[in-house]
Amino acid sequence: MHFKRIRDLREDHDYTQQYVANYLKINRVVYSRYEHGNREIPVSYLIKLSQLYNVSIDYMVGLTNNKEILK
Repeated sequence: MHFKRIRDLREDHDYTQQYVANYLKINRVVYSRYEHGNREIPVSYLIKLSQLYNVSIDYMVGLTNNKEILK
């Protein structure tokens, strides 16, 4: 599944793929495959990306247009 918002969020924060890959402690090529939908993103990485960008996982995967994290 292709998650366009993951790339959009990265670009909105002016982060490189290498920066995000380092944050996740993975190889940049692996991260690139997540952005392009060539590889499934583990839930643990979605959680970390949600924390990095301060948005909900539902927003990142396109289930909602609401960025807010529900508490």
